Amino acid sequence: MVVLDATIVNIALPHIQDALKFSTTDLTWVVSAYTLTFGGLLLLGGRAGDILGRRRVFTAGILLFTFASLLGGLAQEPWQLLAARVLQGVGGAIASPTSLALITTTFPEGPERNRAFGVFAAVSAGGGAIGLLAGGMLTEWLDWRWVLFVNVPIGVLIAVLTPLYISESERHTGRFDIAGALTSTAGMASLVYGFIRAADEGWRDGLTIGSFAAAVVLLLSFAFIETRAKEPITPLRMFADRNRSGTYVIMLSLAAAMFGMFFYIVLFVQNVLDYTPIEAGLAFLPVTVVIALGAGLSQRFLPVLGPKPFMLVGSALAVIGLFWQTLISSDSTYAGGVLGPMLVFGFGMGLNFVTLTITAVSGVAQHEAGAASGLLNATQQVGGSLGLSILTTVFGSASKDEAEKQLPHFMADGTAEQKAEFAKTHQLPAPWGHEVLAQGISTGFVAAAAMAVLALATAWLVIRVRKSDLEALAGTAGPGLG
Repeated sequence: MVVLDATIVNIALPHIQDALKFSTTDLTWVVSAYTLTFGGLLLLGGRAGDILGRRRVFTAGILLFTFASLLGGLAQEPWQLLAARVLQGVGGAIASPTSLALITTTFPEGPERNRAFGVFAAVSAGGGAIGLLAGGMLTEWLDWRWVLFVNVPIGVLIAVLTPLYISESERHTGRFDIAGALTSTAGMASLVYGFIRAADEGWRDGLTIGSFAAAVVLLLSFAFIETRAKEPITPLRMFADRNRSGTYVIMLSLAAAMFGMFFYIVLFVQNVLDYTPIEAGLAFLPVTVVIALGAGLSQRFLPVLGPKPFMLVGSALAVIGLFWQTLISSDSTYAGGVLGPMLVFGFGMGLNFVTLTITAVSGVAQHEAGAASGLLNATQQVGGSLGLSILTTVFGSASKDEAEKQLPHFMADGTAEQKAEFAKTHQLPAPWGHEVLAQGISTGFVAAAAMAVLALATAWLVIRVRKSDLEALAGTAGPGLG
């Protein structure tokens, strides 16, 4: 349900923008408000499950997520929707860690756990695909609000059925690192706000500078707290292993590129190609298929080849796909300008998803498996928010420049009705507005490609696989790599 919610809302973004009068840059908060709180509080949610009981915490998280979805569907102002998305993120952060914790503690390291993570990745891809289609159908046939209302019956059903299928876990003693969770989440939120504010008001704006300064103070405070805490929310020792640290960097970089890519491609296919919401959902289905294929391939051959080849090839494909997307223009077609690069990028991400997850928890003590996998998931969510904000800054600058170029053409060739509408909205109509949007998106993808290059460089220079690592992945004797 958590994966479905991200994609189902993405398809509805253009309609949310029109209904609640979001600017394109402010619209990114509909995504970031959820992912920031989800990623920032994910480890605290995992700790809550260990201390208070996983079934109890899981149910509470689902109910909060469900209530927040109801509030979001009823929103009449932008701030109301964003507040609901924050609550959804909190609910998801409380409920979600249970699934990964159950996998890592139920299945022994080796082929059995690899298969479990393969199924987990396939279910995630399936949830994404269902979200894309459901979001399109609900938005087109009913209203964008139903992409949030649909969570209500699902959440209630899960809460009712949970006691029948999930046993309560043993409760452990421990402390909540609330200070660490709040400073990290607030610090990342300030950093993201700074980038988005810069897109609208420029780098010299007082609030832009202030938000970056606050981010520095908060994130430094977070690092200080974690070095002093008896039970830190982010165990810094997890970064001592170079393979694990490299894994986190790769996930952060690729998630940063991926969230931005999907956000802006959704706007492109609906606003420039004039796709209906259902057509937009169908347009993204091939991507979920190749992600699932890549995940299955890596899960099958990972014990033989080890993680590094999949990280290298997957990251290289992501780089190729994103650089291909920098060629997008207002004249691009779906087949030539959108589908091809998305398939290349998606297959690369599929090769990485299972590989990164297994590498992150490989060799970790059983009682720390939840922290290792949770930290990877948190890295994905926070990286996605940060990447989307950076792309938004690039998009905002490029689209402003293009709007200045298109304005004289519009004033010369636009109709009286179009000029009257422009005076009210300050938004250039098609075809001039299409040029502005396409130029902003293509320039933004240059930043996304740079993020993927960082992932590729990390895979090449940082990841070092030992024979013992392959033996652990295979669960048997190594394949004879000397």
